[in-house]
Amino acid sequence: MAENIELPPVEWRVSDTLVEYEDAHSFMENRVAAIRMGEAPEQVWLLQHPPLYTAGTSADAADLLDRERFPVFETGRGGQYTYHGPGQRVAYVMLDLKHHGSDVRAYVHDLEELMIRTIAAFGVTGERREGRVGIWVARGGGKEDKIGAIGVRVRKWVSFHGLALNVAPDLSHFGGIVPCGIQEHGVTSLKNLGIDATLDDVDDVMRRMFENIFTRTTSDIA
Repeated sequence: MAENIELPPVEWRVSDTLVEYEDAHSFMENRVAAIRMGEAPEQVWLLQHPPLYTAGTSADAADLLDRERFPVFETGRGGQYTYHGPGQRVAYVMLDLKHHGSDVRAYVHDLEELMIRTIAAFGVTGERREGRVGIWVARGGGKEDKIGAIGVRVRKWVSFHGLALNVAPDLSHFGGIVPCGIQEHGVTSLKNLGIDATLDDVDDVMRRMFENIFTRTTSDIA
């Protein structure tokens, strides 16, 4: 029978300095285990990495065009190759999905919605594309660029990894990979679109939108 208990609030953590990928991954592993055991609250961690590439479980080695450019990390998240670096807001989202509908597809949809609503606050229209996870911006003439990537992993209903939103990264750094395995489209950022927003600006909006999108329930707690 379900218990009527009050869930602790989702904890928000913001790192002001660049976080090494190995350190972030180790933290997530430990935090996910603690959340699963009921020993720590859910958490959203906002950070930046130094320049690096990560390979998801579907990565094709041919899409790594310059393996000497930046460090490359194999990761258990879904997806293909992606870039992380300064000026990009990475949000690692560690939630117990039993409290968020127990639906991984709906969870990914909500992460997409989080980015759509966040960039909408800055006057940018982000869109989903069938068969292409992430958020896209139409540039006219049939051209469209990716502004936000998603790669998630779920272990015993607890999520980790998350999303990466391009605020003001060096877009040339994406040139060492075929981002997410898609050659026919490019990448963009808020800065590239003429939006002068800081990471703090984006964080404030993202947190507000998160609270509107990610409702929680205890109704399915055994």
